[in-house]
Amino acid sequence: SVPSMRRREEIAQRMADAVLKRLVARKVVEVRDEAAARAAIRHVVLDNLLAEARLDDEARRLLMEHAKAIKDSAADYRALFGKVREKLARERGFIL
Repeated sequence: SVPSMRRREEIAQRMADAVLKRLVARKVVEVRDEAAARAAIRHVVLDNLLAEARLDDEARRLLMEHAKAIKDSAADYRALFGKVREKLARERGFIL
């Protein structure tokens, strides 16, 4: 199932909290404004989650366009979805 926008925002917030905590604890970065740093990380993570969702939507759309051919073959939808998703990601330079 595809996570809702609110769920994606919650995931992005938790990831931002964890990433910032690790970066500060390991002294990789010095942060004056933790709220701003957390918001910036959250924004990047959320953008990535949304890009991945768009990739999934595109893969589903492509498979639906070829649903009859898929149904007539012995191909497994989940396996095909994974392959189409990987191909689209590669073409777009998106790392899954």
